[in-house]
Amino acid sequence: MFKRPEIIEFMDNSGKEIAHRIPEQGSGEFRLGSQCVVRESQEAVFYRDGKAMDVLGPGRHTLTTQNIPILAGLVDIAFAGEGTPFKAEVYYINKKTFTDMKWGTKEPILFRDSELSMVRLRAFGSFSMKIVDSLLFVNKIVGTAGKYSTGDIESFLKNIIIARLADLLGETMSTIFDLAAKYDELGTLAKARFTDDFSKYGIQMVDFYISAITPPEEVQKRIDERSGMGVLGDMGEYMRFKTATAIGDAANAGGGGAAGAGVGMGAGLGMGMVMANQMGQAMAPQGGAVPVAAAAAAGAGAAAALVTCPGCGKSVADGKFCPECGKPLAESCPSCGKPVPAGGKFCPSCGTKMGGGTKCECGADIPAGTKFCPDCGKKVE
Repeated sequence: MFKRPEIIEFMDNSGKEIAHRIPEQGSGEFRLGSQCVVRESQEAVFYRDGKAMDVLGPGRHTLTTQNIPILAGLVDIAFAGEGTPFKAEVYYINKKTFTDMKWGTKEPILFRDSELSMVRLRAFGSFSMKIVDSLLFVNKIVGTAGKYSTGDIESFLKNIIIARLADLLGETMSTIFDLAAKYDELGTLAKARFTDDFSKYGIQMVDFYISAITPPEEVQKRIDERSGMGVLGDMGEYMRFKTATAIGDAANAGGGGAAGAGVGMGAGLGMGMVMANQMGQAMAPQGGAVPVAAAAAAGAGAAAALVTCPGCGKSVADGKFCPECGKPLAESCPSCGKPVPAGGKFCPSCGTKMGGGTKCECGADIPAGTKFCPDCGKKVE
């Protein structure tokens, strides 16, 4: 009686299975004349008594001793003929490219950075792979498993990637500041390193991508601080600017604060010395020291506020009279007694109009309470 030949095939609906065994457990009973269907993206590996008999490519294969000669020795002569049963297993291997497989570091990679000393780096990315030697893959990886998916092998491949990547970073990079320009180069070199590791299991790495290599958060903050310092440019120029601004602000503060009073009236000698020292360091040549005398002179100059004499036009220390020509540098308001800058028409404190004094022999007006003529300096009797 004619028996309809059985069809042996496998369809992967999940898209994740790399290898699938028929049957999943034990050995199956096949007959000569059975039809084995292998699709374009598959290969079928036949096993009998624990040994691989043949690897079938895409197409429909009829199991006979003619097209699979190696089966001839497996079937007893006494049972030869169409329909003779024999026990075997068939492994279907998915030959497509498995994409978007992830890799990443579970623990940070310790990296010796030339600028930041020792840094712990984390890295992650993706890769794609495919099976190029079905028989080798089954013998080395799958074994006797009923099915084998990408999830089963992904962890194993990740460990290979991380081990080789750590070694590659140490050989090709000196500082993480060069990372942005080396992602493509590192990816190409890494893929070449992985070739031997993958090929001994019948696997080919098709693509390898590095998404990011990042230092710890605290190191990233230090890098941001360093970038901010770089924006300032010449630190010497920046220090000179800040020192000059601080001295000006303190002098303009007047009597409103201790710092302003100290610098403005000459009592803030200590603050002046500190500022002078900072200014001297900023203005000194590279590697040069600021002489003590120069620092002291700068401190004294910073401590005493300078004003312009209305008579001779020279810059002199603030006081009541010009030490050069004797003319008053300020006068007192006849109403409130507060100091009024020389030449002022109104008191800045109470608004009283200045004037009403006597006439000098030279014809100039001498404000009330003034002992010397503001034009000729003659003493008022």
